[in-house]
Amino acid sequence: QVQLVESGGGLAQAGGSLRLSCAASGRTSTIVAMGWFRQAPGKEREFVAAFFRSGGSTLYTDSVKGRFTISRDNAKNTADLQTSNLRPEDTAVYYCAAADSVAYGGLGRRSSYDFWGQGTQVTVSS
Repeated sequence: QVQLVESGGGLAQAGGSLRLSCAASGRTSTIVAMGWFRQAPGKEREFVAAFFRSGGSTLYTDSVKGRFTISRDNAKNTADLQTSNLRPEDTAVYYCAAADSVAYGGLGRRSSYDFWGQGTQVTVSS
């Protein structure tokens, strides 16, 4: 099993920034990909950004490209999400996720991820 703990988040004004961190523990050697998803009230959980731990592909949903950056530290088993130029529509609970296998084209699919954190709230005021 893999355990994921998020930190960061909070309240920001529109145009501001926040840094979210995710620390993995347990059987981290099985993780092949990590990512961030978010869920706004009344909406489905949606993909934000993800990467393969082996390097190479990093994927972002279109609405955050150029504003959010996902980064990894394989030695520390962490996945951080640096957000900037935040918008009120970025308000959501942000979840860290990890996968021990990802099918071709599945990096951005919720169903690819086996382990989830408890979530951290991001609220952006206008």
